[in-house]
Amino acid sequence: MIGVVVFLLLSSLGNQTSIAVATLAAEDIDLNSDSDVLLFRQGYSPPAPSPPPPPPHPPSVTCESDLGGVGSLDTTCQIVSNLNLSKNVYVEGKGNLVIAPNVTVNCSSFSGCEFSVNVSGNFTLGGNSCIICGTFELDCDNAVFGNGSSVNTTGLAGSPPPQTSGTPQGVDGAGGGHGGRGAACLRDSSKLPEDVWGGDAYAWSSLGKPWSYGSKGGTTSKEVDYGGGGGGRVLCIAKSNLELNGTISADGGEGGAKGGGGSGGSIYIKAHKMTGFGRMSACGGSGFGGGGGGRISVDIFSRHDEPTISVHGGTSFGCPENAGAAGTFYDTVPRTLTVSNQYKPTYTDTLLMDFPNPLLTNVYIRNQARAAVPLLWSRVQVQGQISLLSGAVLTFGLAHYSMSEFELLAEELLMSDSMIRVFGALRMFVKMFLMWNAKMLIEGGGDENIETSSLEASNLIVLRATSLIHSNANLGVHGQGLLNLTGPGDCIEAQRLVLSLFYSINIGPGSALHGPLKGSSEDAVTPKLYCDSEDCPVELLHPPDDCNVNSSLSFTLQICRVEDIRIEGSVEGSVVHFHRARTIMVQSSGTISTSGMGCHGGVGQGMILDNGLGSGGGHGGKGGMGCYSGHCIEGGMLYGDADLPCELGSGSGNDSFAMSTAGGGILVMGSFEHPLQSLNVQGSVKAIGDSALGSSQKSFSANGLSMGIGGGSGGTILLFLRSFELVESGKLSVAGGHGILGGGGGGGRIHFHWSDIPVGDVYWPLAVVNGTIHAGGGLGGNHSQMGEDGTISGKACPKGLYGIFCVECPVSTYKNVTGSDQSLCFSCPNDELPNRAVYVHVRGGNTERPCPYQCISERYHMPHCYTALEELIYTFGGPWLFGLLLLGLLIVLATVLSVARIKFIGADELPGSAFTQQGSQIDHSFPFLQSLNEVLETNRVEESQNHVHRMYFMGPNTFREPWHLPHTPPEQVKEIVYEGAFNSFVDEINALAAYQWWEGSVHSILCVIAYPFAWSWQQWRQRRKLQKLREFVRSEYDHACLRSCRSRALYEGLKVAATPDLLLAYIDFFLGGDEKRSDLPPRLHQRFPMSILFGGDGSYMSAFSLHNDNVITSLMSQSVPPTVWYRFVAGLNAQLRLVKRGFLRAEFRPVIQWLEVIANPALRPYSVHVDLAKFQASISGYGHYGILVYAAEGEVSLTVRFFDGLSGNEHHSPSISTHLKEERSTGVYLRRKNYAGILDINSLKALEEKRDVFFVLSFLIHNTKPVGHQDIVGLVISILLLGDFSLVLLSFLQLYSFSLLDIFLILFIVPLGILLPFPAGINALFSHGPRRSAGLARLYALWNLASLINVGVALLCGYINFHSQTSRMPPYFPPWRMDESEWWIFPLALVLCKCVQSKLVNLHVANLEIQDRSLYSNDFDLFWQA
Repeated sequence: MIGVVVFLLLSSLGNQTSIAVATLAAEDIDLNSDSDVLLFRQGYSPPAPSPPPPPPHPPSVTCESDLGGVGSLDTTCQIVSNLNLSKNVYVEGKGNLVIAPNVTVNCSSFSGCEFSVNVSGNFTLGGNSCIICGTFELDCDNAVFGNGSSVNTTGLAGSPPPQTSGTPQGVDGAGGGHGGRGAACLRDSSKLPEDVWGGDAYAWSSLGKPWSYGSKGGTTSKEVDYGGGGGGRVLCIAKSNLELNGTISADGGEGGAKGGGGSGGSIYIKAHKMTGFGRMSACGGSGFGGGGGGRISVDIFSRHDEPTISVHGGTSFGCPENAGAAGTFYDTVPRTLTVSNQYKPTYTDTLLMDFPNPLLTNVYIRNQARAAVPLLWSRVQVQGQISLLSGAVLTFGLAHYSMSEFELLAEELLMSDSMIRVFGALRMFVKMFLMWNAKMLIEGGGDENIETSSLEASNLIVLRATSLIHSNANLGVHGQGLLNLTGPGDCIEAQRLVLSLFYSINIGPGSALHGPLKGSSEDAVTPKLYCDSEDCPVELLHPPDDCNVNSSLSFTLQICRVEDIRIEGSVEGSVVHFHRARTIMVQSSGTISTSGMGCHGGVGQGMILDNGLGSGGGHGGKGGMGCYSGHCIEGGMLYGDADLPCELGSGSGNDSFAMSTAGGGILVMGSFEHPLQSLNVQGSVKAIGDSALGSSQKSFSANGLSMGIGGGSGGTILLFLRSFELVESGKLSVAGGHGILGGGGGGGRIHFHWSDIPVGDVYWPLAVVNGTIHAGGGLGGNHSQMGEDGTISGKACPKGLYGIFCVECPVSTYKNVTGSDQSLCFSCPNDELPNRAVYVHVRGGNTERPCPYQCISERYHMPHCYTALEELIYTFGGPWLFGLLLLGLLIVLATVLSVARIKFIGADELPGSAFTQQGSQIDHSFPFLQSLNEVLETNRVEESQNHVHRMYFMGPNTFREPWHLPHTPPEQVKEIVYEGAFNSFVDEINALAAYQWWEGSVHSILCVIAYPFAWSWQQWRQRRKLQKLREFVRSEYDHACLRSCRSRALYEGLKVAATPDLLLAYIDFFLGGDEKRSDLPPRLHQRFPMSILFGGDGSYMSAFSLHNDNVITSLMSQSVPPTVWYRFVAGLNAQLRLVKRGFLRAEFRPVIQWLEVIANPALRPYSVHVDLAKFQASISGYGHYGILVYAAEGEVSLTVRFFDGLSGNEHHSPSISTHLKEERSTGVYLRRKNYAGILDINSLKALEEKRDVFFVLSFLIHNTKPVGHQDIVGLVISILLLGDFSLVLLSFLQLYSFSLLDIFLILFIVPLGILLPFPAGINALFSHGPRRSAGLARLYALWNLASLINVGVALLCGYINFHSQTSRMPPYFPPWRMDESEWWIFPLALVLCKCVQSKLVNLHVANLEIQDRSLYSNDFDLFWQA
């Protein structure tokens, strides 16, 4: 509007030259433009220059004549000397205007002097130059203000706009007003400092393009005007660049100590680009009362540097604490308004009137500036941020007229060390609200229609460093993000407070929420409590969902629709409600309290006597009686419902005496429809009654005794929730208050109303309570009584649950009705519980009979808690019946097995069982019991004619000591071999007979793992070794050691053979036929004494036996008939098989007796005598046993030959001779002297024998005499074999009840040793032929013996498990339990069964190997006749 006025004024002068102001269109001055280009955060481009206004315009002065300059205004005009002007001056031209350095242009001779410059070129104000005038206008292309230069309009203002009150009236010496009010020093103590000010503010509408003079300050004298002048006006438009290194000032004039300071003027700067660090100032002048600041606006598209811009108020000499109010600084491009008072303290406001449209982007109030929105029903709306910093104050409304409602809308509201004051109600809508040591004070008690304020921050509200939001009426704080009261001193309080819609609220340590206020003023809106009603307000149980502040509701503090609430500070109120919250966590430092904030009266109010003695208030428990000198007064009554309490606690006392205590308030969390998800209490939640000791009361004296009132009753804590946790430090309390001399207050009520109590398999504990829940009555004084305890209750629990927290009924109880009493959990009857079973916990509690139970160990199985073995046994009627059935089944199966065996192997192959009759032939003999018809077909004569000598291998053919030959050839073959070649032959044979290291290693490992495997491995490797030796001698060796050419050519003359047990090997030497030696081969008597070694080693698997082949038979036939010799061999082998290694001294005795009694008497007619002899090796210590055959005719001189051990090789010793003499006694016997190596009854005593650890096993497995009855023996073995396997399976079933580890140990300590006897026995029974059957039976016996190790492991496992579980066994067991005290039955039965099997297998093998039992006859005639 100012632009329009100036334009009309200048156009009336008729001049063709326009002035700078006229170039500004009226719509450029108006901030109400609808242009969206200027909006903050949108694309901005500098506006197009406005076309110059049409003429006429004032005439222009000339450069030289009027300005005293040099040059022309159409080119360059340079003012080089000082210039004093006495009238308004207008300068126009197409060139440049330069004011030289140190030049002053002065137009201060009258107020409001105008100096206008409008040039098309550049304007330059040289260094230290100065322009002094009331109005300075500049319109140019580029403008430069040099260092030290200044444009000074301070105190030179013309007349302010009409209809303004910028100049104060009266003689108070107040400051002038413009952008901010002028200060006035308070002289009336009845007024508040903010009620008094000087000149008022004006020109708010031209905020963006100010063009008003400042106002003159007031005076303290009626006669003399001491007031300072107002600030002038400066308008500077540079179309391109503006460089400011000087000063542009429009400050108010100084008023001194007797006059008020003038207000600041107006400065408007517009340019495309601005540089420099100059200064712009429109500050108020100092005076008795400081002047208000002016207005500055800049419209700079590109501002590279930051000049100093000041619009603060002037200093007040009369009241230094109240400077003039700050002016306004408006930055057009970002649309930012700044109100700063440069840290000058003041009580005077800068008025913010109607905010322009388009909206401002930011508003900054800082540095102790005070801004006010005085218009009622106003809206402060910006697009960006409102910031109050460093002592700033923003006031809404009038201090004594709280009858309006205000709106504040912004993106952000930031407050630091500042304050917002609201007189009325405030509706605030921001996205972010941050407070640091700041306060928001809302005084809203003037009108009940506007008593509710609303603060809404959609993203964040944070209070830090003792920040405060206070309302003496109703206050709602809403948001969608976080509300955080971070630490001590942070507080939100109101008479009625509602916090809603946040996703999280954090009440930090030392911070607080209060509703209502403590000690509120009289004009506060005080909430009404329903103290006289026993009816529960419906909103406590069914609150509305809108979460709005409603004065008709009973809440004083409500937190509504908040997801998570964390409380480390305090929450206090009379009626506190948490509605539609998800989780609440009260930390150890946190408190939720309604203590002492209930009713002073109430339904259960304690009474008081005239002497001041009172009783306690009642609620959940009756109040304690107050007693004195035998006179008592009843305590407050009980009231409310323990199952759904919602009443305030009652107080005690009488208001007429100003003596009263209050009961506890109400705390409600959740509701029927929206229960709380979880509540975690580490601090305290309390609704304690007020104690008389802490109440405000005056003392009352009677008879010199001080009386006192009773304590208030506890309040109510009503919890609608799903889960609750009270840690050890946590506390819930509705205790009654204590009385001084009066009675104690009764306890309040706590109720847990559980929502959706899970039952059955989905049950989880509703509460974890380790802290304290207290509802006791308060203590009474002296003779008065304490209050009764209150109630703690819970919702009625469903079936299976009981108690306040609906926990599961104890184990061994059931509950099939609804209720919470523990007596409803009935005990389960013991007669429904099986032995070895205990009642078990059931998730969700047991709701019916029979009560669930489980066995005391996993090895017992439901429903009878039997083991797997017992289940099997009792399925078939119990142990005895099961045993009989099993025995019958075994007999049937064994019979079937025997029949199948007969069908499989054929009846003709079964051995006979009767004694052989005299003269009959034996058709079925074992290999070493060869019968006559097995050898009659052999051409014995052909082999004996060429046989020279038999040389035995030394060594037992083991992995440690393999077979080997001595390098020295025997005497008997020296004539037919080359000694050197023989030594080479021996080396090759010995190398071939040696075993590899790994073969022995495998054997050692198998010995540890399972000896039967080791025996089979050794047999296999020995057989392979014998095969290699045979192949080598037969086809690979060139027989180079033999002298016979024919033998070398035909690869004949040497033959390797071994006994069937593979322990004894030998080489036979034969003539080649081309030797032409008459003394070769030697006859039988030339070979005497002749040694024949036994095969075997006396063990069960390899019994001693005389190996009789064709060569020996042919040789012996030269003296002894073959039939006699074969009978001798059969009888000797029958005796030898009974010899057990380890007991040779005892076992050889029957053999020697048999030779003396049966054998030698029959051989004597053939001049042959046989003795048992030992042939000992000279190095290894291993010896073989055999017989020594020599002539028995007359007296024979013998050269003793010592046999070098295992080889049987003979060495002649000429120094020793033995004479045999014939002596006759009862029979025809040849008595002989001792022969070296010969064993007789006497020499047996000196026989030394090495025993190994296995000799003790010979008690179980050994060769015995046949007993016949082979079919019966086989049947019994079949029964025992099946019984053994059955016992193994039953043992496994028994051990399975202990542990799978036990089964693993039994199976693999001897790998599968406990299972292999069964297939080995079946294989032996069903094998063809007695020879093979006997061999497999021996292997079966070996496995049977090895399995005793597994049985021993079973015994050990059973013993360990039995004793380790004894302590867990129930006291009573049935009389027969296979898995407990009788755990040893099956293992022991297995041991017995295996021992019997071993004995029967011995008999079975004997029946197979000895089919002619007459071989054991002690009758000489019967033996030889058979």
